[in-house]
Amino acid sequence: MEQPIVNGGARDASGATFAVIGISNMPTDWAKVFSSLAGADLTLDGGANPGGGEQALLRAVTEAAATGAGRGDNPAAAIPPPSMSMTPPSVLNLNAYLMYALGKVARRRLTERLEARGLRLWHLTVMTLLADLGPQMKTALASRLDMNASDLVKIVNDLARIGQVDCVRDRTDRRRVVVQLTPEGRTYLAGLSAEIATADDELLAPLDAAEREQLGSLLRRVHGHLERPLAGLARGRGDGPPAPRTAS
Repeated sequence: MEQPIVNGGARDASGATFAVIGISNMPTDWAKVFSSLAGADLTLDGGANPGGGEQALLRAVTEAAATGAGRGDNPAAAIPPPSMSMTPPSVLNLNAYLMYALGKVARRRLTERLEARGLRLWHLTVMTLLADLGPQMKTALASRLDMNASDLVKIVNDLARIGQVDCVRDRTDRRRVVVQLTPEGRTYLAGLSAEIATADDELLAPLDAAEREQLGSLLRRVHGHLERPLAGLARGRGDGPPAPRTAS
């Protein structure tokens, strides 16, 4: 709930008095209000308790604005704007929060680069998996990516339509149809990866090369730790033989 930040009184040239209360969560809001009042035909009073913290702040804001106005400056510009960050400092000690907040920014910037080419994150993921592991059946792709099979088919069809992948017969088993990158797809993926790397440069600008490598190493270790249980669950669902039925 918002609380008064500063308060006080004001008098105009006729002697009429006004109550002045600044209520806002953002210091810049009330700073602009009192800066405007300083340029008007009003006198801001110190209040009944001139030694109080709120009244002292009121006077400080008023004096700063009046000084700027006397020099012909913009009154609002005479007061340095405070930090606009609203992130509670204590939450920055929570690694889960940091990964969530940074992940949102990273995803947005990655999405922007992909959308500029008419792609989505799934398109990039499928192309990269094919580049890393070679031709794959659609069912295997869907399983590896924990993706709905019908959604995977749509992604593959999108990539095939623009010539980045082909659906061909498996060389070792002609009954199977596999998805593979085309030569154009490999070239396209290399250019796309280089473009996406610019997002890394923007996000990690405060870090030098050694720090970036260390961060990447730590993130990959955590990712591997989280991925292993999921892989075990996937194997447990489909690889083993069905459990024998018991007689009723």
